[in-house]
Amino acid sequence: MQNIQSYVQEHKDRFINELIELLKIPSVSADTAYKDDVIKTAEEIKKSLVNAGCSAVEICETPGYPIVYGEKIIDKNLPTVLVYGHYDVQPADPIDLWDSPPFEPIIKNTDIHPEGAIFARGACDDKGQMYMHVKALEIMTQTDQLPCNIKFMIEGEEEVGSKSLGWFVERNQEKLANDVILISDTGMIAKDVPSITTGLRGLSYVEVEITGPNRDLHSGLYGGAVANPINILTKMIASLHDENNHITIPGFYDKVEDLSTEERAEMAKAPFSLEDYKKALDINAVYGEEGYTTNERNAIRPTLDVNGIWGGYTGEGAKTVIASKAYAKISMRLVPNQDWQEITELFKKHFESIAPKAVTVKVTPHHGGQGYVTPIDNIGYKAASKAYQDTFGKTPIPQRSGGSIPIVSLFEKELKSKTILMGFGLDSDAIHSPNEHFGVWNYLKGIETIPLFYKYFTELSK
Repeated sequence: MQNIQSYVQEHKDRFINELIELLKIPSVSADTAYKDDVIKTAEEIKKSLVNAGCSAVEICETPGYPIVYGEKIIDKNLPTVLVYGHYDVQPADPIDLWDSPPFEPIIKNTDIHPEGAIFARGACDDKGQMYMHVKALEIMTQTDQLPCNIKFMIEGEEEVGSKSLGWFVERNQEKLANDVILISDTGMIAKDVPSITTGLRGLSYVEVEITGPNRDLHSGLYGGAVANPINILTKMIASLHDENNHITIPGFYDKVEDLSTEERAEMAKAPFSLEDYKKALDINAVYGEEGYTTNERNAIRPTLDVNGIWGGYTGEGAKTVIASKAYAKISMRLVPNQDWQEITELFKKHFESIAPKAVTVKVTPHHGGQGYVTPIDNIGYKAASKAYQDTFGKTPIPQRSGGSIPIVSLFEKELKSKTILMGFGLDSDAIHSPNEHFGVWNYLKGIETIPLFYKYFTELSK
């Protein structure tokens, strides 16, 4: 492919400004107050796909937020790549921890990104990375170098569990037929160390509710005589890990794959500085399951974490009450072979069993998904590897991620396709956190690299 770099350089200011305009729209799918903004974002994605060169684009209604579908079919005898991404974003809370307003994008220089990074909610997850593919299509169509067919499926519910995606995929298998699925919703090891994500953890997400007395009580009149749901909830949560940070739910580890010594040794070859890791997070020590390294704990081992906990009075000043109820949201990251529905049921059964009779327990499953591993000997992985080699000048490292993209296993089940995860973000980009950002260099490097995937995938498919 010729002139990709020159095209990116010539149009880079426009590429950046277009992304900034997209980031200004607060497409928070978890909060119905932003419903109109989510729908507006879908409409903007449709316009962008049309402008980039798709010959057919439509906004497809679902039981939830719409899915934007686009395609450019040049020859039905050529391979077809399906690009998946999402246009919804996480809530920006807590707002007061942002250095700049989350939906007023700003470019600032950082130590890691001296050439600048775009700070805004969704900058990296996933608007910035999704939009790289839109601009890559533009390059290939404008320079007449699109080597194969391309389809886009951009959804608006990823951050709330992709509730409508399965419904849509099941009803549109012919429309979505493809030879490989391409996603950029992951990261790479470092700016100078490209990597391709080959494994994702699954997810089980639940909410628990502990109920004690039928109303909030005076803590002086009733304290010590009536069960305090907050006290009990914290004890129950604490009991979910033992002294070695091993999860205590019976049967939780029954299907966990134990990687061989050789596989763990290969993982250890990835560049990693424990001191830099601690410094970046401003912590004095790491913490986790005994017997595993930091990179193993957050990639090949399952976890259980409390994502939120509340109850009683949390306002200004004092209010001496024993709350009637206490709540927590809990996520479990799972490894391949662990079935998320089975784990959810194991959690529910165990959590109910450890509650004292003085309270009642309600466990509400929210969403989940299976883990995924992609082989590195298929042509999709090989095409991605060659693309990175061309633009980074080095072979990317295969890497398992601690994150979850539950729809990847759904795609393989329903569409019979392998997924290639070409991420260009960094761990330091603060996705899901205040001050989320995406390096300008990473954004443009992704736009430069992605067209080469199509080139090599088409060549290897012959």
